[in-house]
Amino acid sequence: MPDRDSMTDLVTMLEHQEKELVFDSFDHADAWRLGKRITAIAEQAGHAVGIDIRRPGLILFRAALPGSTPDQETWIARKAAVVLRLETSSALVDARLSAAGVDPAAMGWLGADYAVTGGSFPIRVRNVGVVAAATASGLSSQEDHDLIVEGIRAHLAHGGDA
Repeated sequence: MPDRDSMTDLVTMLEHQEKELVFDSFDHADAWRLGKRITAIAEQAGHAVGIDIRRPGLILFRAALPGSTPDQETWIARKAAVVLRLETSSALVDARLSAAGVDPAAMGWLGADYAVTGGSFPIRVRNVGVVAAATASGLSSQEDHDLIVEGIRAHLAHGGDA
């Protein structure tokens, strides 16, 4: 278990990512371009991951790269549920609870439909709020998170051009 100072640093870094990675708008075409970008990054690295962008009740993008498994769909849905309910990344929820000394699995308040582990990131639109969740599953929690953040950062830096 990391020490309290390193957990505080992690929380600060994750909060900064969420303030930095904000969209001016986000529609179905943006979801497609962002999903393709994340998929390309994962393919180039040889990752066997599932990638998903969803709104409540609607999947906007889905990719299952070679080597991914059906179990990853369950993890994607559960991580995205955390983002869509709490409107923050699943990694940040995990880090905040860990920094407070709380074991999310022991709490039981979110239930089996939620996974408090890294890999899902909110699609936040300026002056609107969270409109979707972008999620990866198949790597470590931190690597899943980093893949999504890398894709969002590149997407925003290039004006959404795929």
